[in-house]
Amino acid sequence: MAVRSFFARLDQERIVLAIAVLVFIVAALALPGFFTAANLISIVRSVSVLGILAVGMAIVIVGRGIDLSAVAIMAMSVAWYLQMLGDGTPGTWALVLALGAVLLIGLANGFLVAYADVPPIFVTLASGAFVFGFVRSQLISQDAIPVPPQHWIELLGRTRWLGVPIEVFLFSAIVFLAYLFLRFTKWGRYVYYAGDNPLAARNLGIPVRPMLLLRYVLSSLIAFTAGILTASSLLSINTRVVNSTLLYDIVLVAVIGGIGLSGGKGGMRNVVVGALLIGIMLNAMTILDIPNLYQNLIKSTILLVAIIIDGVLNPRDEQTAQQGDI
Repeated sequence: MAVRSFFARLDQERIVLAIAVLVFIVAALALPGFFTAANLISIVRSVSVLGILAVGMAIVIVGRGIDLSAVAIMAMSVAWYLQMLGDGTPGTWALVLALGAVLLIGLANGFLVAYADVPPIFVTLASGAFVFGFVRSQLISQDAIPVPPQHWIELLGRTRWLGVPIEVFLFSAIVFLAYLFLRFTKWGRYVYYAGDNPLAARNLGIPVRPMLLLRYVLSSLIAFTAGILTASSLLSINTRVVNSTLLYDIVLVAVIGGIGLSGGKGGMRNVVVGALLIGIMLNAMTILDIPNLYQNLIKSTILLVAIIIDGVLNPRDEQTAQQGDI
């Protein structure tokens, strides 16, 4: 009876958490240099930035969408902000302009999805490509933009509380705020209702389209925050990250953690366990000096398996299939 009760409580979130703990223990025992203070700090930093990006992605996916522009927004908005600082633009004005551009992109994504009925995969793919191309060709002078000396972003990267990088606390705060928003606010509950059944939610009087705008704006703002933290830890932002596999890592974190691609399912705990597993796995592969080609193969295989499992556990209904959200 106890064994049956144990297996009845198993779900994707608990399984992924158990795998993450197991991978961590094996790596700590088998890999030299894994269980050192410097490497553990590296893990928590990478997990924090990846997790913050996954928070925005999760909010969008729970509402039956996807945001493929997140990495472009993260890199290019912060790159433009740093470029303006380097060109002598006053800090407050540069930040206002960068945040205004981020909000505008989020609103444009949400408007095209909500009111023009364009599938989000195409809207965000196109907007991400546009943001990268426009900023790189018109607004910044090089791929890597450094943080000005003694700027608050540099000071942020050096900040430690109890020996722990500030990114960890900011990640925890963003996860906690997103959890409160989704679980304890009217608009957060609307995200789940619209994700579970958009037509029924609209018939009930829920503002489905304004909610779509809100989700993409939140995703853009969260991406900008992740970009600031990336710049604080590296003292620069490299726009080539837009062409890396980071976007797939974010989707992998959300899906493998248990965020249902069919919408209406999942939460911030899923993001945390997914980020832990992927962050530990990526760090272990780096220590093993596995070539990027094979790392990408491993990650893409895991993502494919996770999508197949998600399709079995959360079958897409007829309305979602017709809508073509993902």
